[in-house]
Amino acid sequence: MGDWWRQNIIEPGKLPLLLALTAFVLTFLVTRTITRLIRAGRGPFGNIKSGGMHIHHVVPGVVLTVAGGFGAVAGGQHGFGPALAAVLFGTGAGLVLDEFALVLHLDDVYWTEAGRKSVEAVVLTAALVGLLLIGFSPFGVDDLTEDEQQGRAGALVNVAVNFLLALVALSKGKARLAVLGMIVPVLALIGAVRLARPDSPWARRFYRRRHRARARATLRAYHHDRRWSGPRRAFQDWLAGKPNPEPAGPARTRRPR
Repeated sequence: MGDWWRQNIIEPGKLPLLLALTAFVLTFLVTRTITRLIRAGRGPFGNIKSGGMHIHHVVPGVVLTVAGGFGAVAGGQHGFGPALAAVLFGTGAGLVLDEFALVLHLDDVYWTEAGRKSVEAVVLTAALVGLLLIGFSPFGVDDLTEDEQQGRAGALVNVAVNFLLALVALSKGKARLAVLGMIVPVLALIGAVRLARPDSPWARRFYRRRHRARARATLRAYHHDRRWSGPRRAFQDWLAGKPNPEPAGPARTRRPR
């Protein structure tokens, strides 16, 4: 275990990344636990207020992210300083992304259906950092042969192709495959060659006169959502709590946390 730790974590300089990822995941889990207790009215916790204003935890999250980011830039790759900066950055990022939906909508949507975007952002970020930690490189640079690594032209072509595939997958409405495909190129390829989602920019541009392709895309999206929306919602509810039910009437009111 000691040799593995030294060869795979210490020598490649991945300890700060591991500390940041650990702090990020733990901060999200602890934050969600506390907010769920506050929501249920249990435990000693409560919302932080100043002058009648609710201070969201994205605020200290931004401060910690800035402090950790600049600390990491100012420090080196080894020693206590970079490790502390990594923990600060991971903690701040966990607080910020836990309220990603609030920043996106500029509204307190934490316990609404729109708030699920925060959970998706956290899970996707953790997956990307985990892939980087175990050795994957962006745009498949680690998949190059020794000759390609020695030639800049081959490396640039490889990066450009993988980036183009990720853009195509994104335009087809497959954001998860596009983002993960920047680290694992085969995922971007899968997203690029499959049918676009019917509401994506690709479908609006290229399926406008192709009625059969548009019908196939709609049918495939329906079956995909029907198959996976239930398990995905169940996982999000287990991880972060169920959102509040939508109001029956047309008027929507903001709900306090």
